[in-house]
Amino acid sequence: MSAAEIARRRAFAIISHPDAGKTTLTEKLLLYGGAIQLAGSVTSRKNQRSATSDWMELERQRGISISSTVLQFEYDGCAMNLLDTPGHRDFSEDTYRVLTAVDSVVMVIDAGKGIEPQTRKLFEICRQRGIPIFTFMNKLDRFTKPPLELMDELESVLGIHAYAMNWPLGTGSDFKGVFSRRDQQAHFFERTPGGAYRAPVKVSDLSDQTVRDKMYPETYATVCDEIALVEGAGPSFDEAAIDKGMLTPVFFGSAMNNFGVQMLLDAFVKYGLPPQPKESTIGVIEPTNPAFSGFVFKIQANMDPRHRDRIAFIRIVSGKFEREMSVIIARNGKRIRLNSSHKLFGQERETVDVAWPGDIVGIVGHGDLRVGDTLTDKPGIVYTALPRFAPEVFAYLHSDNTSQFKRFREGLDQLLQEGVVQVLQVRGSLSRSPLLGAVGPLQFDVVQYRLKNEYGADSRMEQTPYTSMRWFDPSLPREVMEATTLPEGTRMVEDDAGRLAVLFDSDWALRYVTEKNPNVRFVTQVV
Repeated sequence: MSAAEIARRRAFAIISHPDAGKTTLTEKLLLYGGAIQLAGSVTSRKNQRSATSDWMELERQRGISISSTVLQFEYDGCAMNLLDTPGHRDFSEDTYRVLTAVDSVVMVIDAGKGIEPQTRKLFEICRQRGIPIFTFMNKLDRFTKPPLELMDELESVLGIHAYAMNWPLGTGSDFKGVFSRRDQQAHFFERTPGGAYRAPVKVSDLSDQTVRDKMYPETYATVCDEIALVEGAGPSFDEAAIDKGMLTPVFFGSAMNNFGVQMLLDAFVKYGLPPQPKESTIGVIEPTNPAFSGFVFKIQANMDPRHRDRIAFIRIVSGKFEREMSVIIARNGKRIRLNSSHKLFGQERETVDVAWPGDIVGIVGHGDLRVGDTLTDKPGIVYTALPRFAPEVFAYLHSDNTSQFKRFREGLDQLLQEGVVQVLQVRGSLSRSPLLGAVGPLQFDVVQYRLKNEYGADSRMEQTPYTSMRWFDPSLPREVMEATTLPEGTRMVEDDAGRLAVLFDSDWALRYVTEKNPNVRFVTQVV
């Protein structure tokens, strides 16, 4: 077991509210990491490159991230496993699962808007898991809230202490660069065309006349006052508090113009957590444990549409991964050989022969694998299954073209294996069309788009009146669930794992069922 190889791994996700600049920052981290030579942008014109992390055609068309993407690259002696996640709430279940596979996150905030609803929701998930958070205040080149107000918002709204690693030298059109509190130097950046290349930087002492000459006198005076206030009244830098998720290092910058990006990347390499232990059925498994183990946190169909392949993303927790190794699927005891293993970079891939804890490995094929599966060469190790969240929108999906029905079923079966959209069987229903449930309606658009473009199957979506679903508490006896009194407009359903749940068409119906069945308990997520 190579402790040095484990120590140099970093697995992290980038999270944000939509349009905060998450995918743009991802591109710029790749640019500064040397993984790409020219940065693209999701807002680029059609004759320019689209974002590396947005590999799905629908993502390029809509300019949003729909599916989380793994991007692996080397930087400053570290093997970086970066997961770019969807920001839109309709795709949040994908993001929640990704957060089980990382050791740290970078939270991107639009400095003009401050903390937004999806940011708050994702932050709470990180807090529950104790994941360290690095904050990047983005878009300082535009109109922003005052930097001190943004820092206060982190503490008052999210309830986390914040330490400013740098401070902006002006904002909006006056934004020239940042002052690094760690080296007490002013870093002035030069804009590059479209932010496609690294921004040249000049470093000076804050008191130098050259610094004064680059800024308006009132801006310089404000910056000096703010820095003095932060130095005197702000919290102290505490690496242990960062590791526990109690203190977030804050970086100000502009991803679009590459201002402050390298400062964030350098600090993350230095202070980001290496691979962490994980709880299992036989106790805590340390990364240095010689037994190989890992878990599937995501499945993606058709990343290579030419081959209709299926790739399972595995986070390695312990031991050494070697291509062709034989492992057990803990769920069913089946032994499989991991012969088609890949290192990932968006849609691109290359064969990987060896990997270590902290790495993400893509396994192609193996239809037996499911989201949440534990893979190990030591029987007994089983990691907690990944949570499933109650869907909030429901619709029947019909195939009206009989000549396409086989393609429709095959495509839908493969897409359902990704575990983002759930299929439900309505008790007593004679309909042959599947009832689908999802966190948000955009998921249905993605399913229909992919059925058409990846499988050549048309489909028709039929909306339903249901507004929520609740699973019965799994600890309840089955006969108690079956005997539940339900009003008109509610239906009992069974999910693909055989768990019973109820569909409600109103909040009133949910309250009614709860009041009429005091011995029944419902839950909004299951494992």
